[in-house]
Amino acid sequence: QVDLVESGGGLVQPGGSLRLSCVASGFAFSQYAMTWYRQAPGKGRELIASITRTTDYARYADSVKGRFTISRDNAANTVYLQMDRVKPEDTAVYYCFTEGYWGRGTQVTVSS
Repeated sequence: QVDLVESGGGLVQPGGSLRLSCVASGFAFSQYAMTWYRQAPGKGRELIASITRTTDYARYADSVKGRFTISRDNAANTVYLQMDRVKPEDTAVYYCFTEGYWGRGTQVTVSS
């Protein structure tokens, strides 16, 4: 059974940093690309970053490019999202996704 469990969310001040983690189980993690989405209140889900299975290519939404970094550790079945220079508009629930499976999400709130 596929399971994706996000963690690392919380309250952070504008300009601060946060690192999200997503631990995967139930499938061959190293064989699949992984993606982070977010959903802000009243809005649809937005793809913000994805990474190939071999980590040789990552892409980002324009809204986070240059501030967020996606990475993965295939030995630990974990994908990360390093969030730097966060802004209030980054407030959202952040979800891990692969091959039709979603995690339960972790809340990130950017506020002073």
